[in-house]
Amino acid sequence: MSLPKHVAIIMDGNGRWAQKRGHNRVFGHVQGARVAKSIIESCATKGIKHLTLFAFSTENWHRPKAEVHFLMKLLKRQLTEERNNLVKNNIQFQTIGQLDRLPQTVRNEVLKTLEATKACTGMKLTFALSFGGRQEITLAAKKFAKAVLDGVINVDDLDESHFCKYLESSFAPDPDIIIRTSGECRLSNFLLWSSAYSEIFIHEKMWPEFTDEDLDDILLQYMKRNRRFGKTQEQQQSLNHLSL
Repeated sequence: MSLPKHVAIIMDGNGRWAQKRGHNRVFGHVQGARVAKSIIESCATKGIKHLTLFAFSTENWHRPKAEVHFLMKLLKRQLTEERNNLVKNNIQFQTIGQLDRLPQTVRNEVLKTLEATKACTGMKLTFALSFGGRQEITLAAKKFAKAVLDGVINVDDLDESHFCKYLESSFAPDPDIIIRTSGECRLSNFLLWSSAYSEIFIHEKMWPEFTDEDLDDILLQYMKRNRRFGKTQEQQQSLNHLSL
């Protein structure tokens, strides 16, 4: 099996990593941002076409106000500082999620980064910001219902391929791999629709400890797996042979 086209990562464990070392939780977020930068550059160098990072969930708004405020400041700073590097590395920046909930200063930096990288033709880097998988599906259903009411589409024509077009993340293929750090075995409302056949890798390390070598190990494991998509092994081997 070849490299995955789309890698998605739930970057979990920043706060716990910091607390175990006697630091404030925000220290973990700073280190986590450094790791994210390294992994972004590594994926782009390896030829990964799409990388999606779960940067801030809809549920994260319920965290202590001081921590949320710091996360917004950190996001703003990272976008400002890394924008030119994204352009230099030909990485196109995208977002999914409820951007209207972000502070205006953060939204401004998001928009500047989207504009600065829109002509880039390399890896597509998507930040999931104020994102929730259930919310994405609900919003898509509302869009489809409106299209039916407006006469754009007939309700009897609804199938998966039609519905997918209304998903906010429809510009990217389904993730081949979803990585979650910190050893937690759940998706936490991340890409619920498109993760149906994703290969899921749970890594015991906290996100600030995650390295390029850890990513390489996961990619190697992925390339050894046989993805059957509900078919028998014999059927999939036959299809693989025909595609050669």
